Amino acid sequence: MKINILKRLAMLAALAIPGMAMAANNVALTSDVFVERKVEKPDGTTAVMLEAPKTVVPGDNLVFVLKYKNVGSTPATDFSVTNPLPKAVAFKGTSDGSEIVSIDGGKNWGSLSALTYTRENGEVRPALMSDVTHIKWKFNRSLSVGSEGKLVFRGTVK
Repeated sequence: MKINILKRLAMLAALAIPGMAMAANNVALTSDVFVERKVEKPDGTTAVMLEAPKTVVPGDNLVFVLKYKNVGSTPATDFSVTNPLPKAVAFKGTSDGSEIVSIDGGKNWGSLSALTYTRENGEVRPALMSDVTHIKWKFNRSLSVGSEGKLVFRGTVK
């Protein structure tokens, strides 16, 4: 069943907008979301392409790109970028593994391997990627004036 992207992408766009960066640091944030599609080339090989989403269906792979830039007049220090994950998307990892995650709506944070999930019956199990509700990157280093970079994470439409 195809999902009209205008209706559903509003929810996806909300997740692609970084939740917070310390404003005092003057770090500008922008974001993009792409659908990963396999395209057959004229020579019969297959290429993976990133395209702007028009429609998405369950199982589609999404790539989120968060760009940051110090637009201030002094170095930015000790800031973080937090991104909520919409309920319609299952987390599939980041490009560099430097993130911490939350599985409880942003109340508690840690590496995925350090978190546990408690089921309704009280049973505790290791947290899974499918439990992730938020992603956070902490910048404990200085970002010089004009410096920029990007953070990439992946998800799958449920």
